[in-house]
Amino acid sequence: MIFGFSVQADGRVIELDWEAVKQLDVIGVNQWHWVHLNRLSPEAQAWLRERGAPDDQVLAALLQEDTRPRIVRHEDGFLLNLRGVNLNDGANPEDMISLRMWATEHYVITTRAHRILAAEDVRDLFRAGNPPDSSGSLISLIVKRLVARMGPVIAEMDDEVDELEEQLLTTSTTTSRASVSAFRRMVVTLRRYMSPQREALAGFLRDSDEFLVGDDRHSLRDSQDALIRLLEDLDMIRERALLLQEQIVEQRGEAMNARLFVLSVISAVFLPLGFFTGLFGVNVAGMPGVENPLAFGMLCLAMVLFALLIVWLFRRLRWI
Repeated sequence: MIFGFSVQADGRVIELDWEAVKQLDVIGVNQWHWVHLNRLSPEAQAWLRERGAPDDQVLAALLQEDTRPRIVRHEDGFLLNLRGVNLNDGANPEDMISLRMWATEHYVITTRAHRILAAEDVRDLFRAGNPPDSSGSLISLIVKRLVARMGPVIAEMDDEVDELEEQLLTTSTTTSRASVSAFRRMVVTLRRYMSPQREALAGFLRDSDEFLVGDDRHSLRDSQDALIRLLEDLDMIRERALLLQEQIVEQRGEAMNARLFVLSVISAVFLPLGFFTGLFGVNVAGMPGVENPLAFGMLCLAMVLFALLIVWLFRRLRWI
């Protein structure tokens, strides 16, 4: 177990240890509980099988390896799979961490494999003696913190795409292209989970009339709106990154065309010169100037003048 709390009817908070959690079998109507577990712990898995999860469907949802954000109503509770950005040391934020929840009116079980700072934000409220009013309020608050933690990451990505645009103007396109490709992969990974999470929250608001009331419903709707705005910002960032990549490809094409043009001009100048050198280099009788000691110099001068004539003609035609 990572931590657990019991909230009494008068608002008192009791922090639970593992032994106390093991005894949470019958839930009283005048209290509610939150238990946060490491789903990789064998003890936590055993407790979920024996007491925590009411059936195999809930157990599988709390322990399965790979999940996408979704919310399912199940008997008298809700199964929620949500994602938060990975802000752990040495991790990539786009590798979003899964937070699984089983929530009823008197009981909330959350499981995770990696540290989730949003859950710890809410934990600090419990320890400060200022817990949510109900299990529905707890879910609303966790969602709020999950979305709030995404905001700085999206803002940093917006700054990064600004830097890439500036980098494209000042450095080689090879470096910029690699950076933009990696950046686009990061954006796609984030959006892969944020988009279905928006739909999941919309479904939760639609199906939880009795579970979420008053301010809790308004808070969750505000979190959904904030998530929608973040997705819109992420879509804009993705479009800017796509334009950057297209611009890099265009610049690389222009650079290649410029090189080919230079080679074409060189070929156009030296191709007729090669013809003349080949013509005067044949070893047959009757070649003019063979006996003249000035013939080679005159031939070189004629070829230089001919090359200058070709260059002048190209410039006159505005080909170069």
